[in-house]
Amino acid sequence: MFLVLENVVKRFPPRGGASEVTAVNGVSLSIEKGELVTLLGPSGCGKTTTLRLIGGFEVLTSGRILLDGVGIDNLPPHKRGMSMVFQSYAIFPHLNVFENIAYGLHVQKVPEPEVKRRVGKVLELVNLVGYENRAPNQLSGGQQQRVALARALVMEPKVLLLDEPLSNLDAKLREQMRSEIRRIQQELGITSVYVTHDQIEAMTLSDHIVVMNQGVIEQIGTPEEIYRHPSSQFVANFIGRANFIPAKAKSVQGGEAIVECYGKEFRVSAKAGVTPGTMGVLVLRPEMIWISEGEGVFRGVVKRSVYLGNAIEYEVAVDGASLIVMDSNPRRMKLYPPGTTVTLDAYMDLAHFLLA
Repeated sequence: MFLVLENVVKRFPPRGGASEVTAVNGVSLSIEKGELVTLLGPSGCGKTTTLRLIGGFEVLTSGRILLDGVGIDNLPPHKRGMSMVFQSYAIFPHLNVFENIAYGLHVQKVPEPEVKRRVGKVLELVNLVGYENRAPNQLSGGQQQRVALARALVMEPKVLLLDEPLSNLDAKLREQMRSEIRRIQQELGITSVYVTHDQIEAMTLSDHIVVMNQGVIEQIGTPEEIYRHPSSQFVANFIGRANFIPAKAKSVQGGEAIVECYGKEFRVSAKAGVTPGTMGVLVLRPEMIWISEGEGVFRGVVKRSVYLGNAIEYEVAVDGASLIVMDSNPRRMKLYPPGTTVTLDAYMDLAHFLLA
């Protein structure tokens, strides 16, 4: 593995009457060369602190960080072979685009012909050719973010670190920049660690997602693994939306279980460690359920219906619980008002059984 974290811990000492805070608690992670890995989680989960530990902007309490087999724990940030793109861009307002991008190279006393060559190369990469002489206040938010990204890339780092770099952009620009960052990362094959609390960013950008909660890793997996086979209710609820239906495992074999739910039995995938007789919940995503004209799986009463154009979202009461249903089939979509008794069908083979 190229970048390795071994049992990393970061504790902040007591301050202002507050007790000691453990921000990162025993995080171990291995990242392959050329991967883009996203640290995902809610505010305060430890993802940014972990990124800052990797970059050398925070000091480890304990544990090790290795880059290409060499320990870098005691190296300052500028000697780690890494560049960071900050949430605030941190562009120098008194320098133009070229000067901003070239700043780090000038600090390293790189010869001017090499500076021009490398800056020219990254300007092409981030589609900013022709903007070299513009001041930062003459740029849009997306262009400023490209300058920040170019300034990091021009240093030709071994690892690119990105701390919520799109959070200050509007929704359309975020979508465009997501695609650009992924394109550039794949074109360069640069190992990247990306921090976000936005699940869509994580799903669209990542080779692997690391879901964090309260300083520990809840799950590591590909976007599909995280979404389809969450390891906990926290992960299932944080990545997308989910219905949690009480169920009981009747039998278990080879990563699958026969579970009893609402008086019926279904074969579903199951988290490791599930045994016969285990009480738990079925994770069923809203898009896996629809209102059926036939017999269906469940019967319930519509509590709420919202027409969204490309889909209809329902809240349906089933045996005292509420299920969120997302019906997006344009040939089948029909708006059922609240109070209507309906039959629900579902892709139960796509449901996932978790321990309660």
